[in-house]
Amino acid sequence: MFLISPAYAQAAGDSTSTIMQMAPLALIFVVFYLFLIRPQQKKAKEQKSMLDAIKRGDRVVTGGGIIGTVAKIANNDEVLVDIAENTRVRVLRATITSVLAKPVPASAKDEKNDKDEADEEAAGEKSESAPPSGN
Repeated sequence: MFLISPAYAQAAGDSTSTIMQMAPLALIFVVFYLFLIRPQQKKAKEQKSMLDAIKRGDRVVTGGGIIGTVAKIANNDEVLVDIAENTRVRVLRATITSVLAKPVPASAKDEKNDKDEADEEAAGEKSESAPPSGN
């Protein structure tokens, strides 16, 4: 005559089993966030900041593997890239995968080499002119 079976009546008062059933699901979500979602968001943020910082003269690599030098920023979405002498292509900014080190102009290289040589000579003179320590 009773419509409620004893099995349902016993399960209704057990609230700790519900929490224990949800704990593995919550743990899985935390692990996915820490190991998948958060690093992906961090990488996307770094990529966006790198693309925003592109300027004329930077050496870039496109998604297709083409290496070139930025000649002009056409607009927010497009960049003109020199890939060879007298060869300029229009590339979507989003397809640029990395920015290589900006090349140092030849005149700056010569100045740096002259400065390094002068520093080495000065260091050599100091060591030669220093009196020997004697006991």
